[in-house]
Amino acid sequence: MPNPEELLFLRNQLCFPLYAASRMTTKIYAPHLQELDLTYPQYLVMLVLWEKDERSVNEISKELHLETNTLTPLLKRLEAKGIIHRERSQSDERSVKIRLAQKGKDLHKPALEIPGKIWSSFQSSEIDAKALKDFQQSLFKLVDSLEGQVNSMK
Repeated sequence: MPNPEELLFLRNQLCFPLYAASRMTTKIYAPHLQELDLTYPQYLVMLVLWEKDERSVNEISKELHLETNTLTPLLKRLEAKGIIHRERSQSDERSVKIRLAQKGKDLHKPALEIPGKIWSSFQSSEIDAKALKDFQQSLFKLVDSLEGQVNSMK
């Protein structure tokens, strides 16, 4: 355990390497997503919809760990690009359903190449595929743990 003065050193913060890695990872995705005319957050929405089309805003919000007030403008931009359709639910007017437009469905095939390109860009002499997969699983465990803590704060 570091001495109290060292607790505030950048190298002793859990949040910093997560933040820095996240920003750098997003930059690695950027040129591939630019070819699809998608931002990284838009790509995340598309991943959710390609996995299962026609979801409510609340479902997408929970899946991506985003507040609906953050998600709604993003969805409006995807709709303006003709990639998704947003429709009020017939059974519950408070609920908005999101489904892929044909343009969104057409993006699926070229997007299939992105994960392989990303995984290969991460592999180096220091990090192999197994280490990356183990790290990914650890991050999902962390997200699940933090989600429980954040939900208990509400």
